[in-house]
Amino acid sequence: MRASLIAKQFAVAGHLISVEPYGSGNVNDTYLAIFRTTFSEERFILQRVRRAVFPRPENIMRNMRIVTDVCHRKLEEVNEHSDRIWQLPKIIQTRDGHDFYIDGDGDLWRAISNIASAVSYEKVQSPDHAYEAGTVLGHFQKLISDIPCESLSYAIEGFHITPGYLAQMDETLKTPLAQDLLSHSREARTCLKFIEDRRDFCSVFENAKKEGRLHLRPTHGDPKVANILIDEKTGKGTCIVDLDTIQPGLVHADIGDAVRSCCNPAGEDASDLHSVVFDTELFSAIYRGYMSYAKDFFTNEDHAYMFDAIRILPLELGIRFFADYLAGDVYFKTRHKEHNLKRALVQLKLAESVEAREGRIRKVLG
Repeated sequence: MRASLIAKQFAVAGHLISVEPYGSGNVNDTYLAIFRTTFSEERFILQRVRRAVFPRPENIMRNMRIVTDVCHRKLEEVNEHSDRIWQLPKIIQTRDGHDFYIDGDGDLWRAISNIASAVSYEKVQSPDHAYEAGTVLGHFQKLISDIPCESLSYAIEGFHITPGYLAQMDETLKTPLAQDLLSHSREARTCLKFIEDRRDFCSVFENAKKEGRLHLRPTHGDPKVANILIDEKTGKGTCIVDLDTIQPGLVHADIGDAVRSCCNPAGEDASDLHSVVFDTELFSAIYRGYMSYAKDFFTNEDHAYMFDAIRILPLELGIRFFADYLAGDVYFKTRHKEHNLKRALVQLKLAESVEAREGRIRKVLG
């Protein structure tokens, strides 16, 4: 097996016992590798980073090295006096001392330490779980808030730039494939109308940056609930994983995406659109957890754009899923023919639910 050969390139003691597919990510190929010696066992995460998604994966690893070095140093200082043990994955180097391995096809592979005694969930389990998810994100953003943005590379150009995704959708709509899909699918036409009705709103954050109201900071990029680990013993949040998308951005994209993921109990693959509802109780919990740390770096202007962040992130992801469906499923992994269309419908329904609950959401925001 190719992954088995790659796993042996990393500096891990013992004999390779197994390499098995791991997790449910939409982008990278991920495996759990197990090595054993006569007295110990080590498990680590092995990943092939897809160049189709990340054209410059070396930038990802550079960002990861910068951020993990800073965070590990800070965590060692605070963990002794904390109410929990905060963790963060560590890069495992290759046998010749590099942070990644390039195979014969030019693909980048990396090995990352496995966080022990912690679990993640595809869907939020309770308000307490949502609170812990918010706490982990707020704590992580506080840890990285003093890293200069100019020291970080862009893992994905145009990431979380909503008008850019609209422009990609517009270009895709010109293709014969997209026109054919639209002509045969009422659901696709429904998606398109929903997006078109909100086209002007999609520029809200780009306008805020141009006006100097909001500024770039280091961001995680993909803080969905599945990327936040909970300690199995204590039930407290302990770690955020999947550091591929760390880059300069707006903190609103992070908290907005975390809220999008946590506050839809039906999940991203809900089969019944009527079950897709923005849960304001879960939102109250995640927001309280987040602000317990974010209050140290959040400005009044940041706060003024919070509702817009909560509204735009499901809309943006809906646009991305829809555009990928129209393009023939070239970006996100899919499990069936209309998977990206169904995903888009779920996200757009969630955005609609956010709009319907604006009053309650703003009351929580204060």
